[in-house]
Amino acid sequence: MSYQHLALEERHYIETQWKLGVSQNRIAQALGRSQSSVSRELSRNRGFRGYRYKQANSKARERHAVKPKAVKMTTTMKSGVESLLREDWSPEQIAGRLKQQGQKAISHETIYRYVLQDKHSGGDLFLHLRRHRKKYRKRYGGTGNSSGIPNRVDIEARPEVANRRGRLGDWEADTMIGKGHQGALVTLDERKSKLRLAWPVDRKTAEAVTEAIVTLLDGFKDFVHTLTFDNGKEFARHETLAKELNCHTYFAKPYHSWERGQNENANGLLRQYFPKTIGLLEVTQQQVLQAVHKLNSRPRKGLGFKTPYEVFRQFAGVDAEKIIAYALIS
Repeated sequence: MSYQHLALEERHYIETQWKLGVSQNRIAQALGRSQSSVSRELSRNRGFRGYRYKQANSKARERHAVKPKAVKMTTTMKSGVESLLREDWSPEQIAGRLKQQGQKAISHETIYRYVLQDKHSGGDLFLHLRRHRKKYRKRYGGTGNSSGIPNRVDIEARPEVANRRGRLGDWEADTMIGKGHQGALVTLDERKSKLRLAWPVDRKTAEAVTEAIVTLLDGFKDFVHTLTFDNGKEFARHETLAKELNCHTYFAKPYHSWERGQNENANGLLRQYFPKTIGLLEVTQQQVLQAVHKLNSRPRKGLGFKTPYEVFRQFAGVDAEKIIAYALIS
């Protein structure tokens, strides 16, 4: 009988005899095993508190358990994975989506290895992987309502249903600035579905930003309950927005970017298409729409690997993609 097949009773015997100071050779002779088998057992299956037969048996069983074989990617699977990578899906999103749809599972590690092999062969799939960039933190100075925004309502007053993402219609707003303050993008994120909207503006003024938000949400008026902003002066006309959209507005605390964490994260994703190294004055509405469409078409881990489009349709019964496209041509 080989070392791998030591029985629980044999491990019990090893523990009791070893504690009594019996040599490995004598234990092996008593069990009809080789001395090397006993030696390996004591070294490989010992815990922090020494050798204990039950713990040793569990460790051995875990180590020798039949592990699922790694799925080899067929030509068809490779083609599908490549197509999704070129749509800028992450390996985790691809793997999660395949599992969610009940298709043959591929681990994200397998997909990463495939991308690495492609890179070594001169391929460009790796260029579609997102790279982490240094986070940019806005500075407004001071605390409280030093921003000078009139009738500012603190985020603490926001309804609990909005805080826990219990309904559609609670939005977070922000702006993304181009290099050298050349142009900006106004961004909106719906908290429950993670739906993203964006609109280019020439200048980050309160008037321009207010007009952009009204344009973006015009087709979503039945699904606008709250808007949450940071403390930038571009949101000073929040009362106009509240009246126009029939909603309530709130402001995060200064330096508390995590209170709008979804919006901050989505801005980072959008930077994949509009990096900080470029100005945004020449960016067209069509280019922004295409980038937003890609983000809304990606499955999200936090949505059970459904897409924002799918989740919004599930709870609203309307097609957000068509509403966004209509805003572009209207």
